Amino acid sequence: MLNNMNRRHFVTAGLAVTGLASFPGAVWALDDARARTLVDAVVSNINSVIASGKPLSGMISDFERIFNTYADVNIIARSTLGADANRVSSAQLRAFTEAFRGYIARKYGKRFNEFVGGRIEVNSVKQVKSWHEVKSTAYLRGQSPFEVSFLVSDRSGKDLFFDMIIEGISLRLSERTEIGAMLDRRNGDVNALIADLKQAG
Repeated sequence: MLNNMNRRHFVTAGLAVTGLASFPGAVWALDDARARTLVDAVVSNINSVIASGKPLSGMISDFERIFNTYADVNIIARSTLGADANRVSSAQLRAFTEAFRGYIARKYGKRFNEFVGGRIEVNSVKQVKSWHEVKSTAYLRGQSPFEVSFLVSDRSGKDLFFDMIIEGISLRLSERTEIGAMLDRRNGDVNALIADLKQAG
């Protein structure tokens, strides 16, 4: 049986993901239908990649395209960096975001081969505070189904997902913990973290 970490890696491979509690004072045009449309598109793309029969390198490239198209990469990266995002320069934050983008694509894209034959199905959507939660079920070949919740907002001016909850675990916050540990091992040197992220994954 796959453990919970393997399950989370599987969904992250398709979606990637990643300190938003609320966005007070904003006007929200996002509705249930738009949130579901976004996740339907993500899921369709993920299922196509899983079933494509492409070599791993092609799957990784496809995953990076999906991440860039449907995820709020800037928000995810900033959240993953945590409080340190407030002390770095704008140039460093941009460099970290680009390094993080590639790191996520390589790290989780490599897991596609393990889950050929799996699929994700969208089930329901509801508004939660200032975002929308789209619930789905992930099916792995020979494994028990498990719930995946996509958190969607239009904070950045378009409909994008900024986190997923897999069996009660936030993948964004999990990655934030890992990035934080990496930064601690480098004594808080963000430039060293950026350089290492370019090679990691």
